[in-house]
Amino acid sequence: MLSIRANSKLCSPRQASQLGRVVSPLIQTPIHGHSAGWRIASIYQTQHSQPRSFSTSSVRPLRDFFPSKETELIRRTPPAWPHHGYTEQEMLEVQPAHREPKTIGDWVAWKLVRLCRWGMDLATGLESDQQVDMKHPTTATKTSKPLTEGQWLVRFIFLESIAGVPGMVAGMLRHLRSLRRLKRDNGWIETLLEESYNERMHLLTFMKMCEPGPFMKFMILGAQGVFFNAMFFSYLISPRICHRFVGYLEEEAVHTYTRCIREIDEGKLPKWTDEGFLVPEMAVTYWHMSEGKRTMRDLVLYIRADEAVHRGVNHTLGNLNQKEDPNPFVSDYKTGHEGQKPNAALKSTGYERDEVIGH
Repeated sequence: MLSIRANSKLCSPRQASQLGRVVSPLIQTPIHGHSAGWRIASIYQTQHSQPRSFSTSSVRPLRDFFPSKETELIRRTPPAWPHHGYTEQEMLEVQPAHREPKTIGDWVAWKLVRLCRWGMDLATGLESDQQVDMKHPTTATKTSKPLTEGQWLVRFIFLESIAGVPGMVAGMLRHLRSLRRLKRDNGWIETLLEESYNERMHLLTFMKMCEPGPFMKFMILGAQGVFFNAMFFSYLISPRICHRFVGYLEEEAVHTYTRCIREIDEGKLPKWTDEGFLVPEMAVTYWHMSEGKRTMRDLVLYIRADEAVHRGVNHTLGNLNQKEDPNPFVSDYKTGHEGQKPNAALKSTGYERDEVIGH
């Protein structure tokens, strides 16, 4: 039984008011012969409310899944990479897109991502009428049947638990390479590690809404073990193909969040449009979400913009000389060329080398 519970202590009115109300019915979704039961409790903005379980299994006391660690002297640990923020217009301009494979390496990366997508759809029990047009899998967002809030949380948590791996692997290997060769890395390491950190913040935010049970944790453990080692050896062989793979993976992420936004706008996810629902305080702090802009739709817009940045960055890095070229996204440009500084979020297929480095 895969059980997922709302993560919050109901001991504080302040905590309850920050999290708002989460209500979700029990979902029975087949995962390789197992039933995935979701336990999402109700959280009300009142000191005396009691959780209501929608699971047939027993309910353990609710808890904060990862409470802030405070000591006698330290109040909180700020993020290592503070989020730079987006304007509303920048977030709305993000759209699904696909870079057509141009080389054999591109084709291999694209097919591997599609295989991963097929595996996730199968594992999470996606029905045929919940699938998009498979002729345009990364741009089509309309389906005859929407996903439920519970199904979306399954996909978000599984996706983000994997998405934080590539940046860490690539950053680690480039760090070791810089030490080994006694040479600078020209800005790649910081961007890759920041990407990994950002993906982990996505995961932690969703984990504030629900908690995976033992079976889901086992799936994540297995997937991460396979993916980490595969990325490790693949990056040693061909960093270019690995960045292209991540670019295609982020295309899928942008598609996923765009589809979720569409279903929210169409009123198909009523629990996330309920006036009592508020995003976790962690998200408000990290993305600097303004008052009145703290709905689930706003949160997904921020996360989709992050994925669009990762998409453009990795497609661009896949076009560069892996050993010599500087990272164009953190570089200062020469006088007269400042306007060429790239905006990864809006360049869905990535920048070609001559656009950001020159001939």
